[in-house]
Amino acid sequence: MATINPYINFNGNAEEAFLFYKSVFGGEFTALVRFKDIPGNPDFTIPENEANKIMHIKLPIGKHNVLIANDVPEFMGRVNENENRSKIAVTAESREEADHIYNGLSAGGTIEMAIGDSPWGSYFAMFRDKYGIEWTIDFDPRETAN
Repeated sequence: MATINPYINFNGNAEEAFLFYKSVFGGEFTALVRFKDIPGNPDFTIPENEANKIMHIKLPIGKHNVLIANDVPEFMGRVNENENRSKIAVTAESREEADHIYNGLSAGGTIEMAIGDSPWGSYFAMFRDKYGIEWTIDFDPRETAN
C-alpha cells in the first residue's frame, strides 16, 4: 500500500527546524544530505554560502510516517512561509501524546485553535509552529476503542 508523507521546503533553516521536530517526536534522521555532499554537476552548481544547507532530510514519525524536507536554494526564490493551503496532520494515540506533541510543536508559534475537545468529538488543535509550518493534532478516543 502506498503511503503519503509531508515534504516541506524551507528558506535555509531546515536543519534547525528538524532538530526541533526531532526533540518533539524523538527518533533519528534516516537521511541528512547537504548540498555540498552531492557530486559535481555542471548544470546544478550551489554557491559556497549554501553548501551546508539541507538538500534532503528525513525523520520517521511513528511506524509508517516520514517527515521530509529540504532548503530551497536562493537562486530558486524564497518559499512563501505565510502560505496556508495545507497542514501537517498528526494523529496521536492518546490525549497525553496529543498534549506532548502540541506543547512541543506549538512553542513559539501561533495558535489557531488551542488543544481541547472539538465539536466533532475528538481532542484537537490547529496552529503554526515557529518555522511557519501549519499543523493539526488530533486524538479521537472512538478510533482507539475499536
